[in-house]
Amino acid sequence: MIFFIFVPCMKQRILIIEDDTTFGTMLQSWCHRHGFEAELCTGVSLAQRELTHTKVHLVLSDLRLPDGDGIMLLHWMRDRKMEIPVIVMTSYGEIQSAVAAMKLGAEDFLEKPMNPSILKEKIELALSKKPAASKTIDTIVNDMILGKSAEAKQMYDHILRVAPTRMSVLIVGESGTGKEYAARMIHENSPRRNKPFIAVDCGSLSRELAPSELFGHLKGSFTSAIENKTGVFAQADLGTVFLDEVENLSYDVQVQLLRALQEQKVRPVGSAKDIKVDVRILAATNEDLGTAIAEGRFREDLYHRLNEFPLFIPPIRDRKGDIEIFANEFLRQANEELEKSVKGFSPEAMDMFEKHHWSGNLRELRNMVRRLVLFASNDMITPDDIPVFVSPSASNDLALQPENEREQIENALRKTRGNKTLAAQLLKVDRKTLYNKMHLYGIKL
Repeated sequence: MIFFIFVPCMKQRILIIEDDTTFGTMLQSWCHRHGFEAELCTGVSLAQRELTHTKVHLVLSDLRLPDGDGIMLLHWMRDRKMEIPVIVMTSYGEIQSAVAAMKLGAEDFLEKPMNPSILKEKIELALSKKPAASKTIDTIVNDMILGKSAEAKQMYDHILRVAPTRMSVLIVGESGTGKEYAARMIHENSPRRNKPFIAVDCGSLSRELAPSELFGHLKGSFTSAIENKTGVFAQADLGTVFLDEVENLSYDVQVQLLRALQEQKVRPVGSAKDIKVDVRILAATNEDLGTAIAEGRFREDLYHRLNEFPLFIPPIRDRKGDIEIFANEFLRQANEELEKSVKGFSPEAMDMFEKHHWSGNLRELRNMVRRLVLFASNDMITPDDIPVFVSPSASNDLALQPENEREQIENALRKTRGNKTLAAQLLKVDRKTLYNKMHLYGIKL
């Protein structure tokens, strides 16, 4: 796997990212012989650091690297509005991935084995186009690197395969695994990438307002409808709608959603006319919908309509070797956000991270790293800096006492007018715990 960034003496800089040090050194020597100043990196994380702190004129990237790939680097650069030309290098049979990279903004691609004269020609052509200066990097709250585990690579391969199609995708995974990030990747690698992407938190939609939010309403159609409202489906026409926690939609709304998907039409509340829409649906859940179907809470026909392509996001604890990659990326983000300069984690600290269960997955890991960076007094994080890990279930048990759980939940739902997200915050539990308790006690909204 290779990433290169080239820079000739004092004018154009080339950085090489290559996990095969022999080949990387050979490329570095080739750059020097042709008048470029060249740096060699061994992975995506080091390349990102170099791109963040050093002026770079060109990126030459292989599609396969130990901690990511060329596509992921393009996403990372595009998120930060880095207008640096990128040339990707492909092996035989990877042309489809090279085309995907071109759609993301890559300047060109080279097929291996490389012809040195063609390599020189394409580099010079890319450098002849005046690149814009790298922009200041904004903090990306949900940034994620896929990592090098087999599970991560398989997940990314599935994303690239389904992205160009019109298939509905049901993304399944625990809370905090990055389901919305995966949905955005599918959208950005699809023909709809220049059209709207609208994410809907179905867990925060009340039964009464969900039809209006999704399909719109006409003025006067109900008491608080003081003006016409365009629903999510109409707003996302020709684009993508992401329905997060889709299991929380009421049964009535599920019926309307199924009709919208089958007929590509929606009817605003209070209207007698349908509106034609063209949207792709991506849905996500952290619940077993098979159980929800058996219990009569989710329509089986809607499930099959949403599940044209299932995508599983594995929990971080099952992605061996990836925790260190994520932790280092979150460390970089936290240093930038908090204006700190923590260099890394001691081996003992990283061992604690590797052994932790991470029930909150990437979200929990990111929050932990940010706290550690905030309070860090040295340039390395050690076990002494890490608080005792507390199981979320333990804190949840303290927040909800068995003798009056039902009463507490009902009071919280009344205070928040049925908003389950806010009710969960009041009760100091995650939404999944609240939904399970509501189901246990038969609490309906």
